[in-house]
Amino acid sequence: MSSTEVNFYELLGVERSADGATIKSAYRKLAMKYHPDRNPGCADSEARFKAISVAYDCLKDPQKRAAYDQYGHEAFTQGMAGGRSGGQHADFGDLGDIFETIFGSAFGGGPGRARPRRGADLRYDMEISLDDAFHGKNSEIEVEVAASCDTCEGTGAKPGTSARRCGTCGGHGKVRAQQGLFVIERPCPGCHGRGEVLESPCKDCRGEGRVDKVSKLTVEIPPGVDNGTRIRLSGKGEAGPHGAPPGDLYIFIHVKQHPVFQREATTLATRVPISFTAAALGETIEIPGLDGNSHEIDIPAGIQSGHQLRKRGAGMPVLQGRGRGDLVVEVVVETPTKLTARQKELLCEFRETETGEECPESRGFFDRLKGAFSV
Repeated sequence: MSSTEVNFYELLGVERSADGATIKSAYRKLAMKYHPDRNPGCADSEARFKAISVAYDCLKDPQKRAAYDQYGHEAFTQGMAGGRSGGQHADFGDLGDIFETIFGSAFGGGPGRARPRRGADLRYDMEISLDDAFHGKNSEIEVEVAASCDTCEGTGAKPGTSARRCGTCGGHGKVRAQQGLFVIERPCPGCHGRGEVLESPCKDCRGEGRVDKVSKLTVEIPPGVDNGTRIRLSGKGEAGPHGAPPGDLYIFIHVKQHPVFQREATTLATRVPISFTAAALGETIEIPGLDGNSHEIDIPAGIQSGHQLRKRGAGMPVLQGRGRGDLVVEVVVETPTKLTARQKELLCEFRETETGEECPESRGFFDRLKGAFSV
């Protein structure tokens, strides 16, 4: 079983939603069951004890657990290095050697030739407008990355030379040492875990196999993206050392606030002020949409402030799907503040004709108010 096949939650027998106390309790029970002192000479128990110890070490730490929940074992085997162009650093530590030791040798693997470590993943934070989120776009970005060295083609060796097998570890990249009941594997001090030694390092990259470069990339932003949408560009992260495969580049989308619309998933919402006469008599208004069309909204007579009207299919596109969300219009009835003499005269005439039936909610409130004080 490889490390990528081992699930920490399954190892401890808990749900992904388990709290810290539940995880701690499960670990203690399993640790007591598989502890080497209780199972002397049992290689399987020893291996399981190591495995659950590593799983608990990760899940008990909120930061490590959050990284594991989002990226799995990749969060520790190559890290998530922050992009240098608009990115944020998010290095969760490198537990790759521990995982490989336990999940490799303990579950049927064993020491072998050193495996090249892929390059670090990068993060790039991109801010776009709501219009861009609606229509989608192709955006050009620049990211400073550790790219493969052109001089040595990523090998780290001077052109015309090659690396030789490390004599200390025999090309395995690791050495073993006995510590009590445990056999501990550590990176080889002679080759620093690579398994090979460079006789003549490349002068341009100093034997690293990679150099810093500014990479220009085109990012395709699909219609319907939202805050937190993550776009993965495979192989566009940092190059691995000594010719190892590159990591990935993750584009995190941030949508800027729109001056008219507020967004919730695929729903677009806006507040529309209307005159009190429009509220009383009703009318049809037009709302310009992000799609370039005008959407008619029928205002029914007698509508009250705060009432919401819904236009189906006039909202945001469904990300990587079909259809669109809705447009929700919240009506705000605006009381006039500047009246002409004639308008005031008309309103006074209207007030004289009022019977109380025109505004039943207002009349009902004052009737209840009178009743409450007459008791």
